[in-house]
Parts: sequence; C-alpha cells; structure tokens
Amino acid sequence: MYRSWLSRSRVEEQQHQPSQPHGANSHSFSPTPPSWEPAPERSHTLGLFNEASDEDWERADEILPSSTIDRIRMLGCGAWAIEYPTNPRFVGRIERGNWGASSTENGTWKVCTVKRCKDTCLMSDLPLMAGLYDIHGKRGVYYEVRVNKMKGAVAIGTACKPYPPWRMPGWNRLSAGLHLDDMRKFFEDPNGGRDYTPEVSRISSGDVVGCGYEFASNALFFTHNGRRLPDAFRGVYAPRVDHDVYAAIGLDGTNEIEVNFGSSSFKWNEGNEMAWRVASHVGYMIGSGPGQDERLPSYSEATFR
Repeated sequence: MYRSWLSRSRVEEQQHQPSQPHGANSHSFSPTPPSWEPAPERSHTLGLFNEASDEDWERADEILPSSTIDRIRMLGCGAWAIEYPTNPRFVGRIERGNWGASSTENGTWKVCTVKRCKDTCLMSDLPLMAGLYDIHGKRGVYYEVRVNKMKGAVAIGTACKPYPPWRMPGWNRLSAGLHLDDMRKFFEDPNGGRDYTPEVSRISSGDVVGCGYEFASNALFFTHNGRRLPDAFRGVYAPRVDHDVYAAIGLDGTNEIEVNFGSSSFKWNEGNEMAWRVASHVGYMIGSGPGQDERLPSYSEATFR
C-alpha cells in the first residue's frame, strides 16, 4: 500500500527544509522531522535460511505477465475489460457492447444496473497506467464512458487496487472521480466533493464523458462530448513509478453505460492519437527507452485546481 500523494509531498517538503542549528530555542517549531524507518534494525541483503531464486525475484517485479502483454500486442486496447464484481451490492450485467465498433474492432463494454444496485465501484482488469512502465514520450492515458441512461448515479474516474468495491470513485485513498449526478469532483474525499466547472451543468442521455491522466503535469482531467474540460486535479499519482492506476466507474440505481478503452474511436479526437492510447504504454520498463519519470511535486505544486 502506498501513502497518498499528499502525505508523500509533505514528507518531501519537510526533508528539504534546513535543520535548526544546535542550541536553537527548544520551544521553537522545527519543520524537519527525524528520518523515518519502519523498524530500527538493519535490513539484511540476503535471507538467513531461505533465499528466493533470481528468476522468482525478477518475475515478482513484472507488472503484467508475458501472456497478458502478448494479448495486448495482439488486441491493442481491446484487451482491456471491466472486471466482474464479486460485490453483492452490484445488481446488473456486464457484456460486450458495439458502440462504434467495426468488423476489425473489439467493441466496448456495456454495463446495465437496476434500481436494487447500491453504490458499486467497477474497475478495469488491467491498469490504465502501470508505474514501472516507461512512458516513451507518451502524453498520457485516456478512456471514455457513454451514458445511455442515468436514473441513479454514475461516476467516472481512477483508483489504485485494492479499492473498496462498495465505495464510489474518489471517496477513498488513491482514487479520483467525477460524479455525474451533481458534477462534483472527488479525490480521497469521503464528504461532499468540490465543484468542478460551470462549463457542464448536467449530463444527458447519449453524452460521452472521458477521463484522462497527463504524464507531464500529473494532472487528471475529464472531457465532455469531445471537449477537454479544465484539469480536475494536479500532482496526483506522483511519483508515477509508485502507482498502478486502474479505471474506476461508480454506479448506483438504474443506469446504462458503455465503456470504451480505445478499441472504438473516442469522441475526444486527441485521445485517438497513439500518445494517449493505453495499449501503447505497456511493455517497456523504465530505463529501456526515452522518457524519464517525473519527480514528486512539492506540496505547493501538488494543488487542486
């Protein structure tokens, strides 16, 4: 489990504060905490009796098994799917959709829920953004949801696993979401959320809402019917290497949506470029090509907009 970006950025800022000179007023506040270790004992390099093989050690660091990477290379963005929930609060069905799919495309994922469905978070089976993969000059990752019916509540966003399947995106740690019933944005916010933008006041049947993450700024943003909206959050999921980020979609009540990971054309035209496609981000470890990981922003940089 990782601490939130807020906790990490506070620690980084504190570590860069100058320490007080010896003999300073003991009652004055020192911004520099002592260095933190999980335990005082020294960590050994090797095990005393049982040491894993080098092969097992290397395999444990793999983000996705080679068979999954081969599947992604064969199917592209069509390899991504919605993970079927085991949460009994989910009452509905998940099946292949056909939004914009041609004979050479794998289509989308259609999700239908009924009134008895209570707060549920559906997640992608594969990460949109795997931290240890090099970005290779890519601009970000992106996916879309078309709202065919919303009589309950729908939320679109991202989360790191494990995430409580009975909690909407954005309510718990390392999760962000835009709740389409009231157009409020949430990041690690179990309360009422924040107002997002006056550019969109309501969602109608047939509207397409997208969710993207931009590597250069660590910014999470949303789109509406092909138009990019202002950044919702900046400085989230940083440093990128520490996070595997999944699509997260919240549902409550009667709804019908279709989820597109890029196997069909996006409404937001820029998202159709290779620089934004989830499949083009997978398979190259950091250091195996161009593009360097971003540094963790300071507390003042990691602000909401």
